[in-house]
Amino acid sequence: MIDHISVGTNDIEQARRFYDAVFAELGIRLLSSGDRSADYGVSSILFSIETPVDGMKASSGNGTHIAFAAGNRVIVDAFYRSALAHGGSDAGAPGVRPKYDAHYYAAFVFDPDGNKIEAVTRSSK
Repeated sequence: MIDHISVGTNDIEQARRFYDAVFAELGIRLLSSGDRSADYGVSSILFSIETPVDGMKASSGNGTHIAFAAGNRVIVDAFYRSALAHGGSDAGAPGVRPKYDAHYYAAFVFDPDGNKIEAVTRSSK
C-alpha cells in the first residue's frame, strides 16, 4: 500500500549522519543521495529525508511517527543507543508495550529535526 515515506530536514548532512547510523542497526542502507535528499531502503527506496522543495523550514508532524521493523530485541536496543549517540533524543526507551501486544518490544526516538521514529519487534527474544 505505501511505496515510501519522506520526512523533512533542515540539515541534510546532520540527518544523514543520524540515519546512516540508525538504519545500519536495522539492515537498511543508503541507496542514493544528493545535496537536498537521501534515500534509504533494502532493495528499493523505503524512506527519504529531504529539504523542503518550497524553500520553507522543515517541521515535524505532531502525533506522527514511523515504525521500522526490527528482527529482535537486541536490534531495537542497538537502534535506540545509536539514535541517542547520533543526535537523536529519547521518546520512549526500549521495552515491552503490553497495551499493544504481549510481545510488542519497541523504542521511540526523535531524529535531529524532531521527526519521531520507532524500532519494533514482536519477537520474545
